[in-house]
Amino acid sequence: MPRKARNISNTKVYHIIFRGNDKQDIFFDKQDYKKFIKEIKRTKETYKYKLYAYCLMSNHIHLIIYDQENQLSKAMQSLAITYSSYFSQKYDKVGHLFQNRFLSRNVENKEYLIHLVRYIHQNPLKAKIEKTEKYKWSSYNEFISKEKLTDTKLILSFFGTEKEKAIENFVKFHRLEEKEANYAEYEIINRLTDERAKQIVETVLGIDNIIKLKNYNSSIIKIELKKLKEIKGTTISQLSRITGINRKIIERAMK
Repeated sequence: MPRKARNISNTKVYHIIFRGNDKQDIFFDKQDYKKFIKEIKRTKETYKYKLYAYCLMSNHIHLIIYDQENQLSKAMQSLAITYSSYFSQKYDKVGHLFQNRFLSRNVENKEYLIHLVRYIHQNPLKAKIEKTEKYKWSSYNEFISKEKLTDTKLILSFFGTEKEKAIENFVKFHRLEEKEANYAEYEIINRLTDERAKQIVETVLGIDNIIKLKNYNSSIIKIELKKLKEIKGTTISQLSRITGINRKIIERAMK
C-alpha cells in the first residue's frame, strides 16, 4: 500500500517526532547527541529550513521546523539515514533504529506554537531527568543566552518587543505550573490526528468536505459546531485548525 501523503501546513511549521524502534534508546553518550546536532546543522544548511525549537531525549526527538523551501521529507529522511548509519556502525547494530517514518504534526497558529515550545523544553523535567534550564540537549538555553542552532527570533517576538523583556517573559512562561501548561501535551499525546479528526467531523455533520462548514451562515455554524462538542480526542485548537473557523467562535458555540 502506498504511503499516505503528509498534510501540508498552511504556516509551513511542523512538529517533528522521531522515536526509537520498540522504544529503544537512540542516544547512549554525549558523542551521539553531538552527532545528531551536527546533522541537524548540516540538513538546515542543505535544505534551508529553520529550527524553532528542539529537545533530544534518550529514546525520542522533538523538533519544530519551518519548512520554508518545502523540502521537509527530504531533510528528515537525510537526517534519519545519516544518523542511523553512524549509530549502526558505532554500536554494530542491525535493523531499523527509528520507529517507522518520522511523525509530523502541523502547527497552524501562534498559541499552539508557543505552548508546543514549552512542552518540548519541559520534556526532561516531566521525565524527572533534569530541570529545563539545566538540560544540555534542548534549545531552551539558546533563547536565554546565545543562539547557536535554533532560530529564536520569531518565538521571542511573541513575548515582547525588547529582547531582555521577551526573555524574562519566556522564562516565566516556562515556569508555569503543569495544570496551566498541559494544553500542548494533551494535543500531542491524546488527540486525534488532523486527518482522522476531519473524517469524524465530516461524518458527524454529514458533509463531504469540512471546509464547507465555514461557508454556512453564522447561526447554522453555531448549531453545527455544538454537534462536535462530544468528539473525544480533539480540542478547540485542532477544530479551528481543520475547519478554518476562528477558535473564539468555536469556544462560544460550545459553551
